[in-house]
Amino acid sequence: MAIIKLSMEPLDIPTLYAELKSPEYGGLGIFVGTIRDMTPFADHTEHTDFVDYTAYEEMAIAELEKLAAPIEAAGNRVVIAHRIGHLEVMDEAVFIGVASIHRKDALEACHHLIDALKKTVPIWKKETDGLEERWGK
Repeated sequence: MAIIKLSMEPLDIPTLYAELKSPEYGGLGIFVGTIRDMTPFADHTEHTDFVDYTAYEEMAIAELEKLAAPIEAAGNRVVIAHRIGHLEVMDEAVFIGVASIHRKDALEACHHLIDALKKTVPIWKKETDGLEERWGK
């Protein structure tokens, strides 16, 4: 079963990585999203001082489990962890990992998971730059 976590504490990247490793898997696809200091928009860029994440936690975990289920059913291992609460620039916000027999499958599944997370999982961010706040996913 997939390992799914929401955490107010910093993500322990080495431990999450270790959860993926196994002799049966030859490919590990990993995405780690961090807080950046600039947010690009179509017509300009905004500075970011910090980000606050909120989530409808029960629904977020259920949705992450739903996203991970078909990938695990195909014989892969999935680890997803997302921070909630206050994050500073360079803090890790999300870890998505997929272990598979082959690298291509692991990388494609990892890419699919982060894209789906952004679209369907009820986790929201409020970026603050000292002058204004911006809400997004």
